[in-house]
Amino acid sequence: MGLSDADTKPVELDLTGLKCPLPVLLTRKALRTLGAGRVLMVTCTDPMALIDIPNLVREEGAWLDSAERDGNRLCFRLRASAKPPHS
Repeated sequence: MGLSDADTKPVELDLTGLKCPLPVLLTRKALRTLGAGRVLMVTCTDPMALIDIPNLVREEGAWLDSAERDGNRLCFRLRASAKPPHS
């Protein structure tokens, strides 16, 4: 059985306007619900996310495919890990 479009389409998470620690907490929750290799696109405006989200990715064993800034908007492309997160 092949993957459906729902399994391959990136999941988008718009956290615009939320302040620390909400962007990183909601990103962690979303990452943990995704299957291995699934892509999570996160958009936020909290400047701390530029530090917090890459650290989260490292802690969760996920991958940071890209991090871009467009004005005050930060856009991250994350890929969920095949390994279960550390407890």
